[in-house]
Amino acid sequence: MSDNNQPSIWEGFKAFIMRGNVIDLAVAVVIGAAFTNIVNSVVKGIINPLVGAVGTKNLDSYSSCLEAPCTGSGANAEGIRLMWGSVLGATLQFLITATVVYFLMVLPMAKFLARQAARQKAREGTKEVIEVTELEVLKEIRNELVAQRGQGRRDY
Repeated sequence: MSDNNQPSIWEGFKAFIMRGNVIDLAVAVVIGAAFTNIVNSVVKGIINPLVGAVGTKNLDSYSSCLEAPCTGSGANAEGIRLMWGSVLGATLQFLITATVVYFLMVLPMAKFLARQAARQKAREGTKEVIEVTELEVLKEIRNELVAQRGQGRRDY
């Protein structure tokens, strides 16, 4: 600690790293990287051959020429080429990833959390009913004791 009671840089960094959100984020990045390989394999092994039934197997080869002549490739390319096939491939990969993540991870987790919240609410509702009932019983006991004391004083 320094003189003005502020944590050192190392202590602040340690607190940041040990927070649950950072660890969750790290796990998500690792899972996401592994999942990307699966999605890439699906696109290359299933989507591209299906597209290949109509045209070529490689979506990257689909392009349009804005300024003729569009010849050559790489450093020797001439003309202005729009590579819309690679954009289509990346879009398909994104949509597949988003769909799988939503239906296999987000939706089940949301349903699970909703069930947990409903159970918690039901428990709290039961607890409130019990507490109200106990309170009413205690009030009745109090009233009965007051009534008995009142009757006892009259007898004397």
